[in-house]
Parts: sequence; structure tokens; C-alpha cells
Amino acid sequence: MAELREYPKMKDIYGSLVFDQKEMKQRLPRDVFENLAGAIEGRQKLDSGIADTVALAMKDWAVSKGADHWAHWFHPLTELTAEKHTAFLMADENGNPLNSFRGKDLMQSEPDASSFPSGGTRSTFEARGYSAWDPTSPAFIIKSKKGGTLCIPSIFIAYDGSPLDMKTYLLRAMQAVETRAMKMLKLFGNRGVRYVHATVGGEQEFFLLDRPRAQKRPDIRFCGRTLVGSPPPRDQKMEDHYFGAIPTRVLSYMEDVQRDLARLGVDLATRHNENARCQFEFAPQFTEANLACDQNQLIMETMRKMARQHELRLLFHEKPFNGMNGSGKHINFSLEDSEGRNLLKPSTNHRKNVIFLSFLSSFILGAADHFGLLQASISTPGNMYRLGGHEAPPNIISVYLGDAVAGMLRAIDDGVDDESVKVTKGTLDLGLPKLPDIVAFDSDRNRTSALAFTGNKFEFRAPGASQAMAVPVMALLSVWAAGMERFIDLFEQRIDNGEDPVEAAIKTIRKVSELNRNIRFEGDSYSLNWQEEAERRGLVKARTIPEGIDLFMEPSTIKMLEELGVFSKKEMAAFHTIRLEHFVKSLEIEMSVLRDMIWEGILPAISKQILLEKESSAAIEGLSLPGLDRWKKLLLKLASAKLDLLEKSEELTELRDKMARLSTREHAEEIVKKAVPLMREIRAIADSAEIFLSAENLPYPTYRNLLSLSA
Repeated sequence: MAELREYPKMKDIYGSLVFDQKEMKQRLPRDVFENLAGAIEGRQKLDSGIADTVALAMKDWAVSKGADHWAHWFHPLTELTAEKHTAFLMADENGNPLNSFRGKDLMQSEPDASSFPSGGTRSTFEARGYSAWDPTSPAFIIKSKKGGTLCIPSIFIAYDGSPLDMKTYLLRAMQAVETRAMKMLKLFGNRGVRYVHATVGGEQEFFLLDRPRAQKRPDIRFCGRTLVGSPPPRDQKMEDHYFGAIPTRVLSYMEDVQRDLARLGVDLATRHNENARCQFEFAPQFTEANLACDQNQLIMETMRKMARQHELRLLFHEKPFNGMNGSGKHINFSLEDSEGRNLLKPSTNHRKNVIFLSFLSSFILGAADHFGLLQASISTPGNMYRLGGHEAPPNIISVYLGDAVAGMLRAIDDGVDDESVKVTKGTLDLGLPKLPDIVAFDSDRNRTSALAFTGNKFEFRAPGASQAMAVPVMALLSVWAAGMERFIDLFEQRIDNGEDPVEAAIKTIRKVSELNRNIRFEGDSYSLNWQEEAERRGLVKARTIPEGIDLFMEPSTIKMLEELGVFSKKEMAAFHTIRLEHFVKSLEIEMSVLRDMIWEGILPAISKQILLEKESSAAIEGLSLPGLDRWKKLLLKLASAKLDLLEKSEELTELRDKMARLSTREHAEEIVKKAVPLMREIRAIADSAEIFLSAENLPYPTYRNLLSLSA
């Protein structure tokens, strides 16, 4: 029996590669640390005069950890991360080696910006871009076999100041919601609160496949999902994979991912099997919104690197397998004040509960007014296949509150005794004396709702697994800030008229409840009745992904974002263009890969099977055996499938060439109307032929082989 290898304990390595506040406090002069800490908390502006001192301390720490390069690490509008490595080591005037990292290096860098998406706001020959240090997210080291790189979280802007990244918009939205949350608390008389932070936790779903098998499929290699493939005998029919025992191979992978992330200060709180076969989930701890978005990018990148080491193929695509669960990125979010109080936590204390309902109601109001922005934020190519089934919410934004909270709002609407807004929690008596009673939550979970209140936070279930969190989080916080602005206007008028804050808040909640009722729905969002009701309520503005992307350009959305200081109209127009281009390019790749798979693999495989069947039938020609007609029918099915695939694949090629001459918006529309249905037809023909192919003639690993991981 092999000896068990000893690994360092998580608590011993936790945060060892992060230049966090604990490390800063030890290495920086007190006045420098206090200025930096104040800037991180949002209490004061960062003094650029401390940059040299911070840079020196950061460099000495990084070099002591084995780092030999540094990079500004940023989030361009590609949904991925980017970095340009610069060596610490340089020669002085005498040719002697020394490690150098100056304050101006820390504060600002100039990576080439010419090839990043810009939405047409600049020419590709104009190359200058600026990255600037974001001190609210700590620097960290990514280790390599031969050294390491100090990564400094940064924003990224063009020469003219236009954002070319997602972090800038996220930080603006955070500032919008946090300043209004502070104002709300002060109206309630909470003068001691120093700051409010938006907090986020993103559940990350994913698939793991055997890498050697998966790499034999061009669709998985280039599209991250299967474009053809008949259902396996056992997919998720037995419902036994969810929360089942994690396969040994996968558990080893998960443990290595968690260990590497622990060094980067990322807490993965849970891990488990998800619903579909070979599908799993990681969920991190809640943290400040900006840091949560950075950490989710680190989680995904660490998972990609570790998958290769374990000979696994990692899939983040929203719908890798037809007819099975897809993968989402459920974003849980709330607000927390400087005293550590969760502002979305119900309470048995009357005043605290009114504050809770004020923040909750203001979010629902913002969502009711600007649900188009929320839908736009999750309108991605992968979500086109995922939304609307297998536990993914439909492409309609609605808010589910649960019986308890919905009951509180109804009580306020009806004007009953104010004490009715208190929360009561019961227990579930199992009738088993050896087991303790279970504390019952105030409401069940609605897995079909895009936005659900889950006890002390909201959960946005619509974002796809491959998305960077910054865009949906930006949308959520912007919507909340807009709702809070409107709530505060009504609330403040009553206080100015001399009303008690609690009484004024209850009356404001009652008024807001009337205004946001349109988006609240407590039932099954999959039901046909809800689809029809949502239409009547005006909640169906977009039925396709391109139409969803267009919702970024709604005049009311642009007006709201400009007033909040999150996006300008020019910036949003560029962002809209980038999202449409991404949709078109993603589907063009799928069209090309599907055509190649048909011609390179499936058509030859059908021909081989026809020859095999023909040779077999010739061997028994002349024998009067019953049922020979069925053999001929099989040959006819295969021949018919081949002819149909020839016709449809040629049609797909012609369509692709024709669409290339259209504008981006027209191109996207044609993809939805013509290309996607045609690809669906081609898949149906190919899948119907696959079941008649012998194992030796199968051109690609089947679903049955892909959805199997050895223990």
C-alpha cells in the first residue's frame, strides 16, 4: 500500500501569497499603513506620496516569496484576465544586478491596448493604454515552477480615459450603492457607521471530463460544449449524482485547487457533486464585491491550470451536454456595514427589521424599474442554450421573496399593526427523540426564479458559469443604487415633514411595495401561466440573446447609469457593440466546427457503416431469411442521413458566408433565426445516425464515454 503523502494544513498556508493588510501592517510605517487602510475602507483618498514606500515593501515581500516578475493584473472586456510581466531584476549603471520596483511602477503601467475589445471607440493602430493600481484588492503571487509573478489588481483604460475593462464599471457601481446605503442608514439615525460594503459570494458550477477522451472532440476543444451526440443510457435519470460521493480522481483535483487558492487567501467553503453526471460545484465565502469578482477569476484560472495537471478537461460552458443540466454561476449578494451587520438579515427587533425591509424594498424597486439591465447582463451565447430548463430560471427577470417576507410586505400593505413586521422562526419536529429538532427557515428556495431572497441575501441564479462576475454584479448594484435613490427621496420627504424615521420608513415601504409589485412572483416560473402573466406585466422585453444585449441601450437604462456615474452613453454604446460581437464570433466558431465535424468525422463514419452493412448483406445474399427487409431499411436510413447531412452542412456553409456581409446586429439576428435552427437540424440527423454506428466506426467519443470518470 502506497504511503499517504503529507500536505501542509490549509490554516498554515492560508494567505501566504497575498500582500494583505496583515502583511502591510508588519512591513509599512504606521502612517503609511493607516493612509492605505483608510483608502481601502473608503474613508479617505489614497495619498500618491506613499507609493514608493508601499512599492518597496511589496517588492521585498514578493522577492522573499520567490517572485521574479511583477504585472498589473486586469480584467479586459473579454471575460478573462490579462497581465504583462516585467522583471524585478535590472542592472545598475555599473552593471551590477539589483531588484527594482518603484512607486510609479506600482501606481501605473502602460500595456499595449490595441488588440483588446473597444467597441469601435479607437483604431487598432492606437496602442496606448493605462493600467492603474486598485488598492482595495490585495496584490498576490502566482507561483510557477521556476519562480513567480507579483500580480497587482488594476483597472485598465484607453489613452483618452475610456474604460477597457470590467473592474472600472464595477467600482463605479459599488460606489453608487455604498454611498446611498450610508445615506439611508444616517436617515435612520445610525451615525456611528463608517462605511457600507457590498458583499458577494459566487457559486461556481463546472464539468470535469477525462482529458484524453475530451480532446478527441473538436467541439469540446474549440467551443467548450458538444455540438453533436446522442443521449447516453444513463445521464441524470437516476438522480443519484447530486451530493453523491465525490469520485477519488475529482476529489484529488478539488483538494489541490483548494490548497492553491488557500495560499491566495480564497476561501472555498463547499464542494460537491452537482445534478448532472460529471458536474460539480465550488462555493466561496462571502467577501467584499470587488474582491469577490477578482477571486472568482482566480478560482477559474486555478481550476483550469490544475485540470491539466490531473489530465482532466474542465468545462465552464453553460450547456455542454444536450438534455442535461447546464452550469450557472449563482451570485449571492448583500450589504454589510462597518459594524459587521448584514443589512439584508431579518430581525425580531422591530427597528432593525424596518431597516432590513427598507433595503430589501429598495432593491426590488430598482429591479422593477430596470430589470432590462439585469436581463442584458446575463445575455451571453452559452445562456441561450441553458436558460429555461433543468433548474435554470427562464429568461424573464422576477423576484421571489418566500412566504415570510412576502407576508411582511402584505401586512404593511394592509396597514395592520406594525409589530407584524417581526420575524418568527419555528422548528421542525421530526418525531425522532434521538435527533434534535431542526430550525426551520422562513421560506423555501425557489430554483426557478431569476432573483430569490434566501433568508439573509438575494441570489441571482441567471448568470452563466463562464461569465466573469463583474458585469452581473455591476448590474445588480446599479439597480439597487437606483432603487435606493428613489426610496430615499420618498423617505426623506417624510422625515423632513417631522415624521419618526421608523414610521416614515414603513409608509415608504408601503408606497414602494405598490411600485415594485409588478416584478414579484412567488410561484413556479416554468409554468405556462407565468409566461403569459409575465407578458401581461410587461416583463418580456427580449426573447433572444441579441434582443437581451440590446437592453443595455434602453434609454431608461442609460439615463439611470449616467445619473449614477457608472456608464456614459458613449461607453455603453461601445460595451453593447462588444457584447454583440462576442455573440456573433462565438456562434460563428460553432458553425465552422460543426461543419468540420460533419465532413471530417460523421460523413466518413456513415460511409464506413454502409459499406460494412452492404458487405454483410452480400454474404448472405440468396438466403431466404425472414426480416431481411429491415436490413435494407437500415441501409436506407444511413444513406438518407448522409444525404441530408450533405445538404444541410452545405446550407450551413452558404449561410455563414452570406451572413459575413451583414452588419453585426443583422448578423446576430440571422444567427438566431436561421443558423441556430439549422444547427439543431444537423445535430438531430447526426445523432439519429450515431446510434446505428459500430464502435469501430464512431468518429468521436460518445456521451456514454465522455460522462464517465474512473473513481
